[in-house]
Amino acid sequence: GKPPRFSVNILPLPPKKLIGNMDREFIAERQRGLQTYLDSITQHPLLCSSLPVKKFLDPNNYSANYTEIALQQVSMFFRSDPKWEVLEPLRDMGWRIRKKYFLIKNKEQTKERYLLSWVDLGPDKFLSDKDLQSAMKLLTSLSIPYLCPLLFSSTSESSALLIRPFSEKGSLKDHICKVKPREIYLKKYCNPKKSQGLELSQIKLYGRQILEGLKLLHDGGVFHGHLHTSNVIVEDGVCRLTDVENGMLGVPSTLRPVFTQFRKINTTESIDVFCFGHLLYEMTYGRPPDSVPVDQHPTVPYTAVVSVLQSILSTEACKSGMPKVSELMQTPLFSDVQLQHSEKLQIKVPSRLKEALKTAKESLEKRLQEEQRVIHQHKRLTRAQSHHGSEEEKKRRKILARKVHNTETLFKLVTLLTITLHVNLFFCLSSGSGASSPPTCPSSPTPPSTTGMPVCLAVCVCMLKCLSVCLSVCLSLCFAQD
Repeated sequence: GKPPRFSVNILPLPPKKLIGNMDREFIAERQRGLQTYLDSITQHPLLCSSLPVKKFLDPNNYSANYTEIALQQVSMFFRSDPKWEVLEPLRDMGWRIRKKYFLIKNKEQTKERYLLSWVDLGPDKFLSDKDLQSAMKLLTSLSIPYLCPLLFSSTSESSALLIRPFSEKGSLKDHICKVKPREIYLKKYCNPKKSQGLELSQIKLYGRQILEGLKLLHDGGVFHGHLHTSNVIVEDGVCRLTDVENGMLGVPSTLRPVFTQFRKINTTESIDVFCFGHLLYEMTYGRPPDSVPVDQHPTVPYTAVVSVLQSILSTEACKSGMPKVSELMQTPLFSDVQLQHSEKLQIKVPSRLKEALKTAKESLEKRLQEEQRVIHQHKRLTRAQSHHGSEEEKKRRKILARKVHNTETLFKLVTLLTITLHVNLFFCLSSGSGASSPPTCPSSPTPPSTTGMPVCLAVCVCMLKCLSVCLSVCLSLCFAQD
């Protein structure tokens, strides 16, 4: 079913105290509880990106008034193009902190409503200013059924301003959650009470249309990178991809923290397929997956859907790589869908711009792969440190240290016995060859010993047996299993 409702009730803070609230144990308990609370908030996919949380955790870097900055930029634009008029700011309609929305109208077409968005350029912006302007001009010229039209765009050194039609029916996510598009993002999506999955016929039709849109982009050398249910507009039974320009503007994907964990998801096309898997899951179950990989799926009567989800979101898929868009279109889930637009569609991209987009994609992928490499190394180091500090490993090291100590002691004993044996042999051989100490008194010579030789040999034999036992013990300790 649905994930647990996010509230303070499931994250209880340690109780307060009037007396004894300065005790060390009580303070430590409060600190642990607060840390758990903060961890839960920062791991929540919507709350972690909200401005209040960012301001609380990092007030120095999030102190600017982004709405005011956006209004200044928009006002400057309206001075140069007075045919547009702002009707109202759509506060917090989206999750991005540095992206603001305004409902506007054209003074020449007073009944139509348009959506103006202002956004900062991101760290993955690899197109030159000239190529970026060419790319935006291309997007504004497109008229394709599966892409939401972009009516106007203007870019500067640090930001972009975009105008597109405003859909009163909202996005695919609004449709799934059964909410109004103008409401605040967190209110709409953080805990939707009426959300539910779509019917199989809708999943098949919408999924195929979205794949058609992705294939058009990929064939034209354009990448999306930001596919999710909020970036799909549904009108008259047709899904249209929106915010295609985000990838060109260098804006980071909402799923970037997820796919950076998997080194096989390292191309723009594989990112789009991975995002499609999340979108398909949400269309099926009415909510995005709690975590990825997903190997156990809630029961649904659509086995064909689960098969496609497994090819994208399972552990095996994340390790081996994503299927291609064309392969997904040929699966039983989507292959028999009848589309309204049967004519062959394509995006004609000028050769110079296509080469610039290819170079930008390579730079983006290189940055992603480097980030994935650093994360992979950090994971390995963390696992090694965790293993090294575990109780089992500490116990194993103690046993090993004891074995080493015992082995060193036995080697010392063997060395001592060896030296003693050599000394005894020397004296035995000296006695056996007839050599003796000079007499201390000429008148009373000492008779030669007849028992020295056997006693000496007996001692040597005994010492040899001790050496053999010690060596056996040493070898058994050296080669014993941990």
